[in-house]
Amino acid sequence: MALEVVETYGAEETFALGQRIGEQAFPGEVYTLIGELGVGKTVFTQGVAKGLGIQGVVTSPTFTILQIYEDGRMPFYHFDVYRIGDVEEMEEIGCEDCFYGEGLCLVEWADRIREILPKQYREVTICKDLAKGMDFRRITIERKGW
Repeated sequence: MALEVVETYGAEETFALGQRIGEQAFPGEVYTLIGELGVGKTVFTQGVAKGLGIQGVVTSPTFTILQIYEDGRMPFYHFDVYRIGDVEEMEEIGCEDCFYGEGLCLVEWADRIREILPKQYREVTICKDLAKGMDFRRITIERKGW
């Protein structure tokens, strides 16, 4: 069941939606982020970080898999699992410590590790629709497991 569907018409609006989620986040929440390359997942994530009060530069941890930011109002565990070959790699990284930790966890490309996700999480799907313009995004936020 979709909680919310938001249409954005530029990176600023996508960032602002992420920022709102970060401002309203509670410790222990897990968000997954699904979308093709170039849809704005990193921009959305940067907004979430801003909403958590993180001051540093936030980039996608494509090669490191996990980046932890601790300078906000709670820890922010940012995964990019695009390059994960096997879910066992996630367990080696200690993903459960983040999934069930004291901060907000966001997992990009989470559809690649769906079988190890917590029972309850929020899935954010970002899609383009070129018929509505190059900067248009449809962002669906859906509860899973509730």
